[in-house]
Amino acid sequence: MSTRDEPPLAQLHPDVEALLEMVAAGVESGARVPLPRLTPEQARADFDASSPLLDVAVAALPHEAALRLPMRDGERIAARLYALHRPDPAAPLPVTLALHGGGFVVGSLDSHESLWRDLAVRSGAAVLAVAYRLAPEHRFPTAFEDACDALAWIGREGRNAGLDPGRVALFGDSAGGTLAAGLALAARDTPGLPRPCLQVLAYPGLAARQDSNSYRRFGRGYLLEAETVAWFFAQYLRDEADRRDWRFAPLEAADLAGTAPALIVLPACDPLLDEGSAYGERLRAAGVSVTSRIVPGMVHEFLRMGNVVEDALVVRAEIADALAAAFRQRPAFRQPALGQQSASADA
Repeated sequence: MSTRDEPPLAQLHPDVEALLEMVAAGVESGARVPLPRLTPEQARADFDASSPLLDVAVAALPHEAALRLPMRDGERIAARLYALHRPDPAAPLPVTLALHGGGFVVGSLDSHESLWRDLAVRSGAAVLAVAYRLAPEHRFPTAFEDACDALAWIGREGRNAGLDPGRVALFGDSAGGTLAAGLALAARDTPGLPRPCLQVLAYPGLAARQDSNSYRRFGRGYLLEAETVAWFFAQYLRDEADRRDWRFAPLEAADLAGTAPALIVLPACDPLLDEGSAYGERLRAAGVSVTSRIVPGMVHEFLRMGNVVEDALVVRAEIADALAAAFRQRPAFRQPALGQQSASADA
């Protein structure tokens, strides 16, 4: 894949280019089957199996707890809490609600565990990673509602679990970034939801239609294939009307004013680049504080490629620094001596 005539930002990093050439060779030889040719179950297994090969291993933290969070329909979904020490209701920790990517079809607590551990270590805050329910078994808007209910749980029970509902950030990559952006809008408008102090959107999907210049330019041969995105959305959406719903496409929201400050991280060689840039521009126009970071030479999913390119770890550190700074700007909650209740999550 030649990049000689590309502008500097879009010149692939040599290590990333080598990875893409390896992926292309695997597909050509038949050793690797593209996700759209797999069943959702096979795609999930393939995605989880490839994740440890791409990312650095991060050792288990001193405190890691498996939770089951209650959802509005009576189900409980899995979650994991990562922290440098056991959370204490008397001095609750700030918390990042983490939503994994994977097109709403693949991705899991396991696929992103190294990323979540790394963010917890580098930011000093707790990370609550949520296994929202996946399509096609659970179509839109289940994933979004699960994310809302996880945030509501922090607001309702976080203090008793040693988490500070006054110091909450949102982090999502890819489809998780879609959910995080929508969740920031919901938190602005929904009584009872904690108001996040920061939304970190890493290469998020934000548009109703995938017809931007960056899709045409990077939609084939740059890891995230346009064909794969179409397959994901065919699994996730109930009908075409869902595309215009801001919970799927936050760019469709009529008003972005009053949402949390945003850090938007965009690889320069990603089909989602243009919609991420457009969302940042709309947030700024609405008076929201926005930091946009376009990372040269990177492709979709690069934050989970610590074994491939050092830039992944550098940007992860920058994200953790931004989280820590946002938490410092909020006063810490102090638990009252009386009236504590037990948290309604199954450990």
